[in-house]
Amino acid sequence: MKAVFTAVSLAVALTTVAFAQKVPALAPPGAAVDPAAVLVGRLDLDRYKQSIRGLTRFGDRREGTDRNRAALDWIEAQLKLYGCANTERVTYEYFPSDPVLPSGPAVGRRPDAAAGGGRYRGLKGPTGVNIDASRQTDAALRAIDEQPSMGGSRQEVYCTKAGSTHPDEMYIVGAHMDGHGWGEAANDDGSGTALVLELARVISSADVRTERSIRFVLWNNEETGLNGARAYVDQRAQLQGREEPPGSGRYPEPKWLGMIQHDMLLFDHGMPRENGSVAKNQRPEADVNIEFQAQARFAEGAQKLAWAVAAANEAYASDYPASVGPHMTNTDSTPFMDLVPAISLRENERGREIGAGWDPHWHQPTDVYGTFSDADFRLGLNAAQTTLGAIARLTGATIGR
Repeated sequence: MKAVFTAVSLAVALTTVAFAQKVPALAPPGAAVDPAAVLVGRLDLDRYKQSIRGLTRFGDRREGTDRNRAALDWIEAQLKLYGCANTERVTYEYFPSDPVLPSGPAVGRRPDAAAGGGRYRGLKGPTGVNIDASRQTDAALRAIDEQPSMGGSRQEVYCTKAGSTHPDEMYIVGAHMDGHGWGEAANDDGSGTALVLELARVISSADVRTERSIRFVLWNNEETGLNGARAYVDQRAQLQGREEPPGSGRYPEPKWLGMIQHDMLLFDHGMPRENGSVAKNQRPEADVNIEFQAQARFAEGAQKLAWAVAAANEAYASDYPASVGPHMTNTDSTPFMDLVPAISLRENERGREIGAGWDPHWHQPTDVYGTFSDADFRLGLNAAQTTLGAIARLTGATIGR
C-alpha cells in the first residue's frame, strides 16, 4: 500500500458587479476601484479545480492515517507557496473509542426532523457512510484508502493574514480536510479545502492589506464528530486578544469576530425522485446555501454575518445566487456558534436536504473528482467568490504596494 500511496502523493440585494471570469471589469475613468471586486477577479476556475485534484491524490484523507498526514503536509506547503508563510499547527489526541459528542444544538424536534437542521423537505433518498471497500471499483484508489485509522496524536494546520490596523481582531475562514467512504472526498470536503486555499492565495498577495486579521484553518477529524474544531476551541478560546509578548503588537490568537465554514460545495442537483435517483446535471436554480443556527447563543450576530455574506454574493458571484437559512448543523462552525457569530456555506442545507439524500455521493465511493462537471465546480467557485467578497469588505481590504 505504501508504494502505491507514495507514488500517488508525489504525483440585502445589491446590484451585481459585472466582471469576466478571470479579469474584473474595468472601472470608468475617475471611478473608485472596489478592492473586493479586484480580489474576486483573481479567483480562477482552473486553479480551484487543480487544488481539488491535488487533494484527491491522497484518497479520502481519513484521519489517523499516513494519507491524512501526507495531505496535511501538502496543504501546509501550498499555504507557504502562496505567501501565507506563518503556518502553525494545532496538536491534539483522538482515539476511535472516544465518545462521540453532540454535533448540533439540543432542541426539541419532530421525529422526521434532521438533527439541528429543520424538517425534511420533499422526497427522501438513502443516506449513510460506505464502509465496504469492495464498492470502490478503482483498484488503485482502493489501495490508497485501505490503511485503517489509528488512535493517537492528530494535527491540523492554519495560517494568518495579520491586520494592519487591528491585528488583535480576526475572522476565521475554515474547511475540513479529512474524509471517508472509500472515495477521494472530492466534494466532502476537498471542495471546501480548495476554497480556503484559494482565498489564502489571493489574500496573501504582497499587494493586499487588510485592517483586521484573517485566519485560514483546515480542520481535521470533522468526520469523527468535529473533534479538530473542538480541539482548537478548547485550546485557543481563552487566548483571544492577548498580546504576546506584551508591547510587541503580536496577537497569537486575535479576538474572534466571526467564523465562516465551508463544507461540501459542488453538488446541487435537487431532491431525489420517487425511485431515489437524483438528476445527473446541476439544477438551473442551484444556489450557495449560507446557514446560521437559530438556536445558537450568537444567533443574532450570526444572522447578520450570513446576510453580509449574501450581500457579497449579490455583488461578486458570477453565476449562482445565495440563500440564507437558520439550520446550520453538524459542521466545524458548530463548536464556535455559542462563542462568536458562526455560519456555514455549502451546496444544500446539510440537515434537511443532504440528510434526506439530496447528494447520493455523500460519504460514498463515488465522491471522486471525475464525478463532477464544470457546472458543479463552478458552484464551488461561486462560493469562493461569495466568501472572498465578504471577507474583503469585513476586514477592510485594500490593494497597493
